[in-house]
Amino acid sequence: MFKKNPFGHYLFLKKWLIRLMGGLTHRRYRGFNQLKVEGSEVIRHLPQNNVLFVSNHQTYFADVVAMFHVFNASLSGRIDSIKNIGYLWNPKLEIYFIAARETMKSGVLPRILAYAGSVSIERTWREKGVEINRKVKMSDISNIGLALEDGWVITFPQGTTTPFKPIRKGTAHIIKRYKPIVVPIVVDGFRRSFDKKGIRIKKRGILQSMEIKTPLEIDYENESIETIVKKIEYAIEQHPSFLKVIPKDELENEEQLNKKREW
Repeated sequence: MFKKNPFGHYLFLKKWLIRLMGGLTHRRYRGFNQLKVEGSEVIRHLPQNNVLFVSNHQTYFADVVAMFHVFNASLSGRIDSIKNIGYLWNPKLEIYFIAARETMKSGVLPRILAYAGSVSIERTWREKGVEINRKVKMSDISNIGLALEDGWVITFPQGTTTPFKPIRKGTAHIIKRYKPIVVPIVVDGFRRSFDKKGIRIKKRGILQSMEIKTPLEIDYENESIETIVKKIEYAIEQHPSFLKVIPKDELENEEQLNKKREW
């Protein structure tokens, strides 16, 4: 009962938080909205630790909560399905996600989610809506390494929910340094289903999708940072060549929201 993870979080409490939050959110993906999953058999063949999931990002929280559902359902023998919520009774506790520290301190729900699995870092390029430029905190890098040593880590390498923004090189540096298995994920439909934070339901009857791809082949010693960035960009379908598959009105709405926030 008193066992802790490397970040000092009680595993007993974390397990109950995952059960509770999973129970409260299940119908968001299998109820008034549906989540179509592809490739989840990949999850069952991964090692227990040193796995890095890289994904595009559409909301602050709904995407990563859906991944907790899909990962645990797959580990319980459900392929491409989150049917029967019983998979949450014994969840994998060594799942983490990288998030901005200011986001995870922005309210009660984010703090609960942080305890359930975030590796909180300080963004080097933006804070409180203002563009900044500061050095990476080595303690943040060390914490990501600690999470990889303990289990699986989810990261959104664009660092924003705006589509087709550049992949940040920090993710490639982490890959070069810790040599994890890198599993790409492509999500869609979440920005149409939920508000920006992924908490409030914006529209019902939306088909959400999550495609889990086979691990990337990476030569950790010889490939350059730029090459790894390019591989991630294509794997999570955020290279400009994929622009044509995004509805124009969706891109325009996203741009308008960004301008409003900056103003």
